[in-house]
Amino acid sequence: MTQATAETAARAAGYLAELPDILGSDQRFIDILGRLTAMSERDYYDPYKLFQWPESIDEDGYWMSPELMTVHGTEAGAKLDDAQLRALSKWESVNFYSLNVHGIRELLTSIVARIHMPGYEVASEYFHHIIGEENDHMWFFAKFCLKYAGRLYPDRGMVFTAPGVPEADTFLLFARLLIFEELVDVFNQKMGDDERLDPTVRQINKVHHQDESRHIAFGRQIVALLHRDLRRRLDSEQLSDLEAYVKRYMRASVEKLCNPAAFRDAGLPEPYALRRAVVADPAFDDFVHRTLKRSLTFMTSENIFSNGRIPPL
Repeated sequence: MTQATAETAARAAGYLAELPDILGSDQRFIDILGRLTAMSERDYYDPYKLFQWPESIDEDGYWMSPELMTVHGTEAGAKLDDAQLRALSKWESVNFYSLNVHGIRELLTSIVARIHMPGYEVASEYFHHIIGEENDHMWFFAKFCLKYAGRLYPDRGMVFTAPGVPEADTFLLFARLLIFEELVDVFNQKMGDDERLDPTVRQINKVHHQDESRHIAFGRQIVALLHRDLRRRLDSEQLSDLEAYVKRYMRASVEKLCNPAAFRDAGLPEPYALRRAVVADPAFDDFVHRTLKRSLTFMTSENIFSNGRIPPL
């Protein structure tokens, strides 16, 4: 091990050793955890009994709110007729739920690795509820895709070079999870109340939103606490590197919603060229900032971001 590597490892170990003081010494965080735990116990449901799965979903109806489709407002989208848009809505919804399954898998892996570990004592009780609820979510999103589309889309996520700030690893983990949950919840809220959609589509989105509102409240608290601590430890260049990394992750998360496989399955020609045209369209940049608005506002208000703009990848 080189001296530089040893120093990096020592800094990371030192940060983790002090994590109990970051979480366990904040009474507001502890109080919020107590309220969230009580709410989870109060709102508990059995998903295997809650959902009644019809034999099919109307192929001629919208499976996703048109305003949430990645082609909305773009020049390429304007060239699609109504039948093509409805077909695409099915496969973009399948892509959306597939991304949920993959994102939840990452979340569960990360939470399970930390439950009842040093530094997470005060959060572990609520971690149990998150694990149970997210496992239920993964099941009903996968059930929907497999029953009505016969498949899940594979995870083809982009991998970014880490900022090289080991003290920030825990912050980056919870920041990524929070961004994922807030992005998903934008869709859940809209589709849960959209009368144009099938009742089953509305129900899975509405149920997910009810649980995610608690998870987002938890995520915002822990992300704010961890970054507040980092601002005492890191210099301005390191904090800027973290901001740039998180913004790249945010942009990539939205771009994953634009999947050429969904264009292909909807019967649209030249799916890869179509994706390139959609992502390059100014309307897609508006879509990025519209779907990330809540996250951007939160990150900026907590001094995690210096501004609320997301540059292209």
